[in-house]
Amino acid sequence: MELSVTGKTMTEFKEHENLAEPPALAGRWTVCAMLFVATSINYMDRQVIAILKPVLAQTTIHLQPFFPGWPTVEASINLSERQFGNIVFMFQIAYMLGVIFAGRFIDRVGCRKGYPVVTGLWSLAAMGHALVTSVFGFGVARFFLGLGESGNFPAAIKATAEWFPPKERSLATGIFNSGACMGAILAPAIVPWVALHFGWRAAFLTTGVFSASWIVWWSVSYRTPRESMDWTRGEVIVPPPGPRPGIFKLLSHRQAWGFMMGKFLTDPVWWFFLFWLPGYFSSHFNLDLSHLGAPLVVVYCVSSIGSIYGGWLPRGYVMLGMALKPARLAAMLTCACLVLPMVFAGGVKSEWVAVALLSLAAAAHQGWSANLFTTVPDMFPHKYVGTVVSFGTLAGAAGGAIFAQVTGNILQITHSYVPLFMYAAFAYLLALLVLRTLAPGLKRAVLEG
Repeated sequence: MELSVTGKTMTEFKEHENLAEPPALAGRWTVCAMLFVATSINYMDRQVIAILKPVLAQTTIHLQPFFPGWPTVEASINLSERQFGNIVFMFQIAYMLGVIFAGRFIDRVGCRKGYPVVTGLWSLAAMGHALVTSVFGFGVARFFLGLGESGNFPAAIKATAEWFPPKERSLATGIFNSGACMGAILAPAIVPWVALHFGWRAAFLTTGVFSASWIVWWSVSYRTPRESMDWTRGEVIVPPPGPRPGIFKLLSHRQAWGFMMGKFLTDPVWWFFLFWLPGYFSSHFNLDLSHLGAPLVVVYCVSSIGSIYGGWLPRGYVMLGMALKPARLAAMLTCACLVLPMVFAGGVKSEWVAVALLSLAAAAHQGWSANLFTTVPDMFPHKYVGTVVSFGTLAGAAGGAIFAQVTGNILQITHSYVPLFMYAAFAYLLALLVLRTLAPGLKRAVLEG
C-alpha cells in the first residue's frame, strides 16, 4: 500500500490534484513585482557588454562630453567576433557551474536570505567590468557575473511556487519573466547614452544603485507564507522524516530530464538574442551605437507582451475546456510555432522587417519560457523546485556555452547569421517533442511515500 506522510494513499493524492485550490494569498502580487524588478536588473547587467560590442571592437572611441572638461577620447580593446564568443563562453560556463549550487543554496537557506546574496554578487561583478583593460579581464568579470546571476531564476521560481496556486503560476512567471524584457529594453535605452557621453566604463556602473535598493526592499518585505504548503496538492502536509532526496535521486526522474532538455535546446536562442542582436543590427544594417537603441527596444517591448500573454495563454485554453496540464502543453506548442518565421531573418534587407520577425520570435520565446518554467512546480513539490530549476538552468547554460563558441566561430569565418537563425527557428518544436517524450502529460514525480 502506497502511504503518504498524512496516511493517505497515492491514489487519493492524485485525486486531490484536481480539487479546488486553496484561497489565494494576499500580497502575492507584491512578491511578483519584486521578482520582476530583480529580473529586470539581472538582464540589464548581462546585456551591457552586448550593446557595447561595436564600441569594444574599436581601438578608441570618440565621446560627446556631457560636462565641460570631460575627456573626448577613450581607449577600447579591439574585440574580435571570436574573442567576444570566448567572453560569452566564460559567462555561460560560470552560469553553468553556479547553478549546480544555486538551487540547493536557495532551497537550503530560503528565498528571503538567499536571493539578496546572489543579487549582491552579480551586481558587484557587473560593476567590476569598469575596471578591466583587456579581453582576459572581461572574461574574468563575466565569469563572476555568471556565478551570481545563476541564482536568479531558481530563487524566483521557488518564490512563485511558495506564493501562487497552480492556475496562477504561469501568469505570475510570465509577469516576472517579462522583467528580462524590461531589462533588455532599459539597457539599450540607457547604455548608449551613458557610453557616448561618459565612456564605456561608466556604462557598467549604471545598475549598482538599482541593485542596492532592491536588496533592501526584498530583505524588508519578503516572507515565506507557509513552509510546508504544497500548493499543487492543495493541502498542508507534514514534511517527511529522514533526509531530503539528493541530486541523483531527483535526476532519476524523467520529468527532470524533460525540463533540462527543453532548457538546453532553447535557452541558447535567448542568449543569442541578448548577446548578438546588437552586433547583427550593427553589421547587417550598418547601425552605429547611437542608432542601435530603437530596434532593440522594439524587439524587447514586444517580447515583454509575449511573456505576459504567453503566461496567460494556458488559462485561455482552460476556459475552452482543456485541463490545466494539456493547456500548458498547448500554449508551448503555440509559442513554438510562432518562432518559425525567424528562419528568414538572416536574409532580409529591411531593418524593420528584421525587427518584426525577431520581435515575434522573442515574444514567443518569452511565452515558451514562462510555461516551461511552470512545468517544474507542475511536476515536483515546491520544496524541490529550486533544485530542479537549477538543473534546467545548468542545462540551458551548457547549451548557451556551446552555442556561444559555435556562433563566434561561424561569424568570424562566414560573417553570416543565416545558419544561426535556422537553428533558432526550429529549436522549440524539437524541445517540445523531447519534453513530451520524457514527461508525457507532465505527470507528477513521486518522490516520497
